[in-house]
Amino acid sequence: MVPPHTNEGQATAGRYHARRGVVIPIGVIVAVAIICVVVAVLGSAQRADEMAIATERQLFTRALNNHGERMLREVDAVANSEPAYRKIRLDFDAKWVQAYVGQRLQSFFDHHFVFVADPTDRLRYATLGNSRSDPSWFNSVRNDLNAALDHLRGRGSGAARSALAGTEQSAEPARSQRITRLQTFLGRPAILVAVAIASSDDVTQDSPEKAPIVMSVKIINGDTLAEIASHLQLHNLRQVGVEPITPGDYAFKLADPQGKQVANFAWTPKRPGAEIVNSVIPFIAVAFAGFALLAALVLRHMRRTAATIASGESRLRHLALHDPLCGLPNRIFFGERLETVIADVHKGGPPAALLYIDLDHFKDVNDTLGHPIGDDLIRAVTQRLTHTVRENDLVARIGGDEFAVITAGGCEHSALLNIANRLIAAICAPYTISNQSIVIGASIGIAVINEKITGTPDIMRHADMALYRAKNEGRNRACIYDTAMDSDLLQRKLLENDLRQAIDRNELQVAYQPIVNNSGETVVGVEALCRWTHPVRGEIPPSEFIPIAENSALIIDLGEWVLRRACTDGNAWPGITMAVNVSPLQFRRADFVDVVERILAETGFDPARLELEVTESTLIGNVDTAELAMFRLKALGVRLALDDFGTGYSSLLYLRRFPFDKLKVDRSFVHSIERAADAAAIVHAVVSLGRGLGMKVTAEGVETAEQHLFLRAAGVHAMQGFRFGRPCPAADISARLDVPGSFKIKDDADLAMAG
Repeated sequence: MVPPHTNEGQATAGRYHARRGVVIPIGVIVAVAIICVVVAVLGSAQRADEMAIATERQLFTRALNNHGERMLREVDAVANSEPAYRKIRLDFDAKWVQAYVGQRLQSFFDHHFVFVADPTDRLRYATLGNSRSDPSWFNSVRNDLNAALDHLRGRGSGAARSALAGTEQSAEPARSQRITRLQTFLGRPAILVAVAIASSDDVTQDSPEKAPIVMSVKIINGDTLAEIASHLQLHNLRQVGVEPITPGDYAFKLADPQGKQVANFAWTPKRPGAEIVNSVIPFIAVAFAGFALLAALVLRHMRRTAATIASGESRLRHLALHDPLCGLPNRIFFGERLETVIADVHKGGPPAALLYIDLDHFKDVNDTLGHPIGDDLIRAVTQRLTHTVRENDLVARIGGDEFAVITAGGCEHSALLNIANRLIAAICAPYTISNQSIVIGASIGIAVINEKITGTPDIMRHADMALYRAKNEGRNRACIYDTAMDSDLLQRKLLENDLRQAIDRNELQVAYQPIVNNSGETVVGVEALCRWTHPVRGEIPPSEFIPIAENSALIIDLGEWVLRRACTDGNAWPGITMAVNVSPLQFRRADFVDVVERILAETGFDPARLELEVTESTLIGNVDTAELAMFRLKALGVRLALDDFGTGYSSLLYLRRFPFDKLKVDRSFVHSIERAADAAAIVHAVVSLGRGLGMKVTAEGVETAEQHLFLRAAGVHAMQGFRFGRPCPAADISARLDVPGSFKIKDDADLAMAG
């Protein structure tokens, strides 16, 4: 009996056919896609093999080029020297040539043949292996040497010149002082190098045709091929003749740039294409097998997937719009809310305000205590912010240590500053995290959202400029945006461009402040200080243009310029040290030590007289790199000084770990020793600490006789300040050193009248 058809059965059949109608097209599409993948894999495998062979061929020819260039340097180093000029060109000395040319090239550099030809191209010297031979014996190879001789003598056309394998013809004149050729020699492939022995005057007179010529030949033999094969990982690299090569090997006909065949080489090339096919085909087979199972699972999970997606949408949106660390709305949520608030204000709603918060010294916490402590600190700051703002205000985390608050309810500056000050007070209160007491600060930029605001970028730019002003005014404060900030930003950009041009045009100056011994009578060093006289604005203080240079990375070029100028000027003052300040951005560059070494070599300045001054901020978060750089500098002979000691962390770890030669007591302590007992005690402690660690101690900012006497009694080794001389041009330093008694220390009354 055939069961009757029911509505449920028809519905089930309908759903089945509907699902099958979906699965079959999907199956066809997937099958076609897999076939396309197989075709693409096979094509890619073939192209990969071709590219691998092309790469190996290029590497092989480049390796021959490198051998030729190395030979040229070796011959040039031996031949183009003053002794070679005298012993070969002026007065030929066969024994000297044998010892210092032939044996050196063959013993040290493994050259096979060495020849010396006189200006008439007659061979004066010839050697094979480590033994000298009769030059006339090599007349049979003169044809192999003539091409190089003709080129150096200027005979024949420039086109006759042969370069190394795989290189293009040089654009230099047909006649030169040296040549490198890839050619056959005694029927074997070889690299020939020829160098004319000529002085610098001869070169200017274009007279290589009058000069003796040193020629060296290195046969491309099994040792050379073995070296190249080992370096390039060319399997079974060998020279072949006319015999057929092994199937699967690649034959390479090496020719010079004129197309003349030099030799045939062969090797077994890499076959990355086969590896690609072997690795991909099994997966494609598995994909075919898994596709059938996938088609069945798709029908089963279609309904479940739809339900799961619907139930998880709200959760996904929450995760997408909130910060995973602290749970606050993230930048996306903040941007959407800010656009809504701006739109409401444009429609006539009440004004609102954006408070852009940046945590001060948060990076120091991460660097010194670790990122887990930093994460806990972010969560603690989040709790304080959410408890400080009003219920309707939005708090969002928009960056690593950046937060934002959107507050409604007016645009009165006093009210906004009160809100900002409450936030700063809440953030600046000490934290206790993992038994660590942490104190940070906060700077806030405030921008009012009114009908004049055109969009989110506009209000964010205003808040960012206000935050920048707050940081420049000392941090831990709030500033409200005003139109004058646009003008300030423009002025800073103009000044930045002018500074860049001043560095490029060498328009800056360096002033030098004397550093004297503790008696104040003898100049023991100078400190280089950059000065800038603007063509329009006049004298611009360093406190204005140095921060601009640091914020725009111009400090790298500026610091290098000052160091080079100081070393150049310092050559005129033998016996005294040259102190140069180094920015943290400079010191943290990987090539800083190389730059210092290059400048010392270029200027000829004695490294033992160079003293680089760094601050503690250079070392924070950069301990390992800084330690390596300092020991490299010490290896050069450069001295290191820790500047402004006592104003930062003053960590004793720095003094133990880093090889400092000197401590410099900050001027703030020197100015306070006459009126603050703790400042005097700190100076005594620093001097004792420096002496205990074997370091010299220098005091900065000495202006009065009382300060001078106190520091001298405390045991300070050296001093600098207005009492001993203001920063002055290099000529004034030279005059003072030439006449030691020309500078007289003035008493305090004279200094006051001069000021």
